[in-house]
Amino acid sequence: MVNNRDQNENVLEYAEGAVTVLKGLEAVRRRPGMYVGGTDLKALHHLVYEVVDNSIDEVLAGVCTQIAVIIHNNGAVTVTDNGRGIPVGPHPTEKISTLQVVMTQLNAGAKFGDGGYKVSGGLHGVGVSAVNALSETMQTEVIRNGYLWRQQYRQGIPISEVEKIEKADGSGVAVYFMPDSEIFPDTNFRFETLANRFREMAFVTRGVTIHLRDERVEPFPREMSFYFEGGISSFVRYLNRNRKPTHDVVYGSQVFDVTEPRPARIEIEVALQYADYYSDSMLAFANTIHTPDGGTHLEGLRAAVTRAINYHAKKSGVVKENDPSFTGEDTYEGLTAIVSIKHPEPQFESQTKVKLLNPEVKGLVQTLVNQAFGEFLQTNPRGAKAIFEKCLVSSRARAASKRARELIRSSPLQSTTLPGKLADCSSTDPMQSELYIVEGDSAGGSAKQGRDRHFQAILPLRGKILNTERARLDKILANKEVQALISALGVGVGDEFDLSRLRYGRIIIMTDADVDGAHIRTLLLTFFFRYMPELIKEGHLYIAQPPLYLLKSGKKQAYAYTEKEKDAVIKDWGTRTDIQRYKGLGEMNPNQLWETTMDPANRTLLQVTIEDAGAADKTFDMLMGSSVPPRRTFITTHAHSVRNLDV
Repeated sequence: MVNNRDQNENVLEYAEGAVTVLKGLEAVRRRPGMYVGGTDLKALHHLVYEVVDNSIDEVLAGVCTQIAVIIHNNGAVTVTDNGRGIPVGPHPTEKISTLQVVMTQLNAGAKFGDGGYKVSGGLHGVGVSAVNALSETMQTEVIRNGYLWRQQYRQGIPISEVEKIEKADGSGVAVYFMPDSEIFPDTNFRFETLANRFREMAFVTRGVTIHLRDERVEPFPREMSFYFEGGISSFVRYLNRNRKPTHDVVYGSQVFDVTEPRPARIEIEVALQYADYYSDSMLAFANTIHTPDGGTHLEGLRAAVTRAINYHAKKSGVVKENDPSFTGEDTYEGLTAIVSIKHPEPQFESQTKVKLLNPEVKGLVQTLVNQAFGEFLQTNPRGAKAIFEKCLVSSRARAASKRARELIRSSPLQSTTLPGKLADCSSTDPMQSELYIVEGDSAGGSAKQGRDRHFQAILPLRGKILNTERARLDKILANKEVQALISALGVGVGDEFDLSRLRYGRIIIMTDADVDGAHIRTLLLTFFFRYMPELIKEGHLYIAQPPLYLLKSGKKQAYAYTEKEKDAVIKDWGTRTDIQRYKGLGEMNPNQLWETTMDPANRTLLQVTIEDAGAADKTFDMLMGSSVPPRRTFITTHAHSVRNLDV
């Protein structure tokens, strides 16, 4: 046996005492990423979703019609429902109250065997107990058996018994919890994030009203209620409300009894509609839970749509028998579609349920889509013709965009020949390299002089890029600034997109702090959201935060990034403070730009994320789409909220 101790004296000893046993909910607090996906804002909101998912499970069981979510003044949340209420009697094997078992033990719930739920979203059995573990305090109240029952917890540990409080009518559960600031750096819940999630839930769950109330808003609470009788058909109409639909919503539903891999009854719904825009919006849900990474149900939807269009287009003679078939890219343009399944045993990729894995679902979704969409194409010639023509135009545009991509790909990736005056960095390690997308030659010149050439590359853009919300890919790729951007990133676009070829780990949008800068930033965000969303999902896209003001008083000077910071400095220094308002990055010399906006030790970067794909799709469509009335309504509604208008 070889003794390696002399080779590395720093190797830690691995003995019996090195094996740690985490008891109770301690594992959740030690590794929150395994249970709620991390400790960021997305994980914080996941706490609410886990509790609400339990109430939705009661809706799916047919015993709940009302769910209420309240954000309290102190930042805590209460989730209430009128379901059956968690059992409070002694558990047959644990010999303690069943309520305490559910709230404090992992892998405990009525969703594993043939118990209280036929269909459920929370099949991992760690949801509410994980929330308890990650909460500073929690209180659960249950109305059941004619009484109100209560138990309190701190960081997942009971600090009281399950107490019978008083007589009460009805049934239901109220869960109050305060997220633990030791776990989550930011415990401030976002009203819009929760509202978007609950709107989706109400669309895909018939018969439930979800009420959201924010008591942090003064002088009166902010409230929204969600109830949609039309289900996912209404959801499709909602997503397309700012667009011009090509036809009525196509809807289909069916219950399938399967025997493999084990006997199960699976309910599937699909709804789809084409409209006059160039991207696609396809959302997938499993047991009312949005699966942002799709899965087998979305794969089935995509495959069936393309197959049905090709079959009926050739059958009708629009496409000749020997002509090439439409690709998926051709048939998805302008499509808004939703697939929702209810499965007794869904298999998710992780506890955060981002992707569905059940293999049998793909074929079932294909069967339903072929039937419902195929029948529509056969019995609605006007709508079918409009869809076929849209696919033909998309096919021709795809050929043109392929030629444009080949032109971009043939350009050597060198700063001397690449359009856009790219000043590359010397590092070839994407994990270290950064690309600053800068507005104009003036700011580009300052950025090039002020940067760290080892890891920071600069790409100045001339003017404003094309509004990619209103153009097809072939027109977008003909734009010189877009060509420069795609070439610099190295990942390609469309069906050739490959994230592994990304040349820069951070892509930073740095524009002026004025109206034009904001417009350019929005145009760039629109392009990335529509054509390179993987860059956003994987955390590569950022927005630089240059200072708004340079303040001077005698020999003292300070930068202010917000109005509040400026006012604080003036209050401290007095009214004789000189104030310089930066409207353009070119107004700063290279040293100032480096120390305020580009130096990793001092700068502030905002990471671009997609909290909700449906909400983001709606926002970009409203702000950047071709329909004017929704944009006018948005502007007039929010006009009184504007501060420091730059005109």
